[in-house]
Amino acid sequence: MTRSIGNTIADSLQLSLGYGERLLKDVTAEQFARLATPGGETVQSNHAAFVYGHLSLYAPRILAELNCAAPAVPDSFQQCFSQNAECVDDPDGTIYPEMNEVTEHFFNGYRAALDAFRAADDEIFQQPNPLGGTMTEKFPTIGSMHCFYVGGHMMIHMGQVSAWRRMLGLGPA
Repeated sequence: MTRSIGNTIADSLQLSLGYGERLLKDVTAEQFARLATPGGETVQSNHAAFVYGHLSLYAPRILAELNCAAPAVPDSFQQCFSQNAECVDDPDGTIYPEMNEVTEHFFNGYRAALDAFRAADDEIFQQPNPLGGTMTEKFPTIGSMHCFYVGGHMMIHMGQVSAWRRMLGLGPA
């Protein structure tokens, strides 16, 4: 059986999206941007708002590199969720966007990427990674970079949500 590169990458993304949906089970809007406090001790670990917001920044990049239209992510997301941003507790709900807004951008962006991967020709994945620097050294092609974005990178952060859920007492997803 032959599979296109895009379908192979999309298979990983589909698994990641399913896990991302399950991890939100029983998470309330009030918990979404809160640091966990098991035993009354605050744990400085990424909460769900930060993880889903951070990951939502990558779907538009993927889509642009596949020459596809990308759903717009608000400019404020870059400030709140960039790789240089710090995840902070938001007890009053004034720092991060609401849960529905964050998850909508996350899922809409990656569902569009899923379709784009499945439709893309293999040749596009062989093009050089445009990021440059160490990321291009590690992931020399668009295909290898996107494979990391929707597999390793996404699952690293989903693992943070899994641990956060357990610290909140929500259990496994």
